[in-house]
Amino acid sequence: MPTPASAAPTALITGASRGLGLALARALAGRGWRLVIDARGAEALERARAELAAATAVTALAGDVADAWHRDALVTAAGPRLDLLVNNASVLGPSPQPPLDRYPLAELERVYAVNVLAPLALAQLAIPLLGDRGTIVNVTSDAAVEPYPGWGGYGSAKAALEQLTAILAAERPGLRVYAVDPGDMNTRMHQDAFPGEDISDRPPPSQSVPGLLRLIEGDLPSGRYSAAALAEAPA
Repeated sequence: MPTPASAAPTALITGASRGLGLALARALAGRGWRLVIDARGAEALERARAELAAATAVTALAGDVADAWHRDALVTAAGPRLDLLVNNASVLGPSPQPPLDRYPLAELERVYAVNVLAPLALAQLAIPLLGDRGTIVNVTSDAAVEPYPGWGGYGSAKAALEQLTAILAAERPGLRVYAVDPGDMNTRMHQDAFPGEDISDRPPPSQSVPGLLRLIEGDLPSGRYSAAALAEAPA
């Protein structure tokens, strides 16, 4: 029997119209979670909502996480109870990606607004609903720790997000606050990072979901994790 919506745990997942966000939303829907999801593209988001609604209660709000009004609407829709915030929405920046000495600063501001400031702003709004029992998952990348040429904008933004994650975890020890590297995936963003290349050998986003679920459903301490390592580690 499905869990009543009023008793179901609630997850807010950004960037959930496709890719990793949608794959995780599907998994949580199958586990009876109530979902609040967003994406910038209204049509793709509506398709995701319709699919997920067959399994659980879901609210879908189209918008940009860089906009304060949209963040307010997401957290309001998630309340009064929130158990999980997944900051998955992100932008790559220019494609092909330019070197830092020629990186357009206006584009870099946009990358930081979406990939760093928006996750922190959502966490600030969500923490009163999460209390001292909730979970925050910030999706990061190996580009946060490896100095890949051409990845200076995206990589430095993810590095900043990881440091924010670590400090928030230290400041709020009652919460579980994770930075999770999902690994290479066959997604639109990954394709944008390698225009003209064949990335069909990359695994689908669903392959990263078991590692995320291990964090969400387990009791591992706050920190930085690899989804692949989590999936392979013994329970």
